[in-house]
Amino acid sequence: MKQLLIYTPQVTNRIRYAFDLFFREQLGIDFLLTTDLEELYQSKDAKFSYSEEAVQGILSFGQHPLLIQKGIHPQKISVTEYEQAKIFFQLKPGFCLPFDPFSAAFYLVSRYEEYAPPRLDKHGRFMPEDSLAWKNGFLHMPVVNHYILMVKKCLLQHFPSLGFEPRNFKFIPTFDVDSAYCYLNKGLIRNFGGIVKDIVKGNLPMVKDRIKVLLKYKKDPFDTYDWIQEQHDMWGGNPIYFFLVGDYAEYDKNISISIPEYQELIKTTADRASVGIHPSYASNDNPEMVRAEIGRLSKVLKRDIVKSRQHFLKLEMPKTYTNLLENDILQDYTMGYASQLGFRASICSSFNFYNIAAENRTPLKIYPFAVMDATLQYYLKLKPDEAIKAIEQLVLEVKKVDGAFVSLWHNNSFSEDHEWKGWRSVYIEMLKMINR
Repeated sequence: MKQLLIYTPQVTNRIRYAFDLFFREQLGIDFLLTTDLEELYQSKDAKFSYSEEAVQGILSFGQHPLLIQKGIHPQKISVTEYEQAKIFFQLKPGFCLPFDPFSAAFYLVSRYEEYAPPRLDKHGRFMPEDSLAWKNGFLHMPVVNHYILMVKKCLLQHFPSLGFEPRNFKFIPTFDVDSAYCYLNKGLIRNFGGIVKDIVKGNLPMVKDRIKVLLKYKKDPFDTYDWIQEQHDMWGGNPIYFFLVGDYAEYDKNISISIPEYQELIKTTADRASVGIHPSYASNDNPEMVRAEIGRLSKVLKRDIVKSRQHFLKLEMPKTYTNLLENDILQDYTMGYASQLGFRASICSSFNFYNIAAENRTPLKIYPFAVMDATLQYYLKLKPDEAIKAIEQLVLEVKKVDGAFVSLWHNNSFSEDHEWKGWRSVYIEMLKMINR
């Protein structure tokens, strides 16, 4: 790995983090920081300056104050366009780029704006409509990846022999198991209550389905695990499943992990795919509950649990991530919006969580997702053919920058019953476009 020499008047944790993201993690090139201007001039290596003023005769990127600050401060942001991507933190002329790509990327990836949200939705979640990306029309574009490519282009113009690690498009299919089964293993009381409820609502077909499943005349509609595996055996992709094992509650209605059939399902799934924890809705305000749920899943699988995604996508910065870190979670897949498609952190590559409250880079790796089935169906109310078109736009955006396309689906979405009739074809079409 070749090395860049980077001059900056002041070295901070934020600067190190941003340069790590751009160079070591995304471009595959090492760097050395210096505050010695004379060292910069004397070096024969590829080099650049990152400072408020351009350095004469040296490739220079301009510095916005964000990366030398600490804590959260009001930021004056004006969004414009450059090379078909939205930019901000603009600079005066004289630099390689007309804005500070490192500060802009840090602002977006760190979720700076989520540390002091103006409001929350009914589930305590940051609302996409309050994000810079939504307000300025770039939620559907991973602009940080474009910033990285802009920096790469500048460097190659000055140092053509500089070698960068090639990147390839990746696909990561993920699944949340909120309800392992529709009818099975729910006990007499829950099933009887469900029958009464369906009769009152006039849903006689569902009453018949429930009875057929319970009498073993029909497969449970949520038991779609074999079908999912068949698709990935055919089209590729290594699924990751997140199992909800919390106590029964208003928003946590899976079956108990004490049920042998549920344990067997988890074990069988883990034999052919990766498995992570799906911390319950109620656990977001209770670190001990998170620890208990991780322990339950770990006990069943007899292995450490390192992957996680929050149920209902409940994410509060930085509390949720610090809770996960305290429980030895190393990968989280929550970064995305429930009500909108696109790139919540404006990036389609994994990145380490930077805790602004503690001003440090953490070992927790964040894998942002771009599309969720529930967003398409419940929030945007798209029909299957409309959903296919929406997904295709996102896949194309990720392929443009050789990023990672992460999808989020639920096992019940493939039931082909009632509201989900026709949605298996949506998933198959997504797999086809990914493989083009």
